[in-house]
Amino acid sequence: MAINVLVAGALGKMGREVCKAVLSAGDLRLVGAVDVRGEEQDVGVLTGTGETGVLVVNDLESELEKKRPDVLVDFTRPDAAANNVKAALSRRVRPVVGTTGIDSGDLREIAGMAEKLRIGGVVAPNFAIGAVLMIHFAVQAAKYFPSVEIIELHHDQKLDAPSGTALATAKALSAARKDFGRGPAGGFEKITGARGGLCEGGVRVHSVRLPGLVAHQEVIFGGLGQTLTIRHDSISRESFMPGVLLAVRKVLGLDRLVFGLENLLLE
Repeated sequence: MAINVLVAGALGKMGREVCKAVLSAGDLRLVGAVDVRGEEQDVGVLTGTGETGVLVVNDLESELEKKRPDVLVDFTRPDAAANNVKAALSRRVRPVVGTTGIDSGDLREIAGMAEKLRIGGVVAPNFAIGAVLMIHFAVQAAKYFPSVEIIELHHDQKLDAPSGTALATAKALSAARKDFGRGPAGGFEKITGARGGLCEGGVRVHSVRLPGLVAHQEVIFGGLGQTLTIRHDSISRESFMPGVLLAVRKVLGLDRLVFGLENLLLE
């Protein structure tokens, strides 16, 4: 039986890719598409896949009631995603969320709601499988290098900085090695922020926002007489689709909210 999917943020760059990926997957069925800019356009026409009969509308709660999907995929905005997820969970629809920058209090509330209802959900800062592996490899390297910094680079339309991936990387690195950032301070800043932001465990993160970029990250380790750079590049948004589809398929077997694609991938 096909998994019925509703996409929120369907007219965004990521939302369009998700719609195309769902439409092309034999075991998934796109039953709804929602966007605040929706005016009942056929989502297939908008994504170049041909007419589907699925119209983009702007009322998520009405569409959840009408279409009764199994899974909601959300790529919207931080200020909208939390309410979207709560609306889905209250109707026993499983959320798969790629929107970053959601308030930590909202995430705790969502996790508690999912646990109480025993409904699975996935929230991931990055759905690119290569990005998950980058963090995994960086954690291994952290055991052997005393210093590290992160440079994350994204398109100039990204709302939050640093990225969710960079924050997740910093958290994973600090858990692997507790003494990052305890060395020399490295002088003083002539321009405030020149040395980046100081994250959990003393890991510095530098954010770059430029047109022409999609999503990129370097984790640079420094040691005695050597450096090691682990880098991942998403050169198109298609790179995120295998991870999104993996989450859509696996979320049906979960009974709680899972943070990070690695918990589905690296089992």
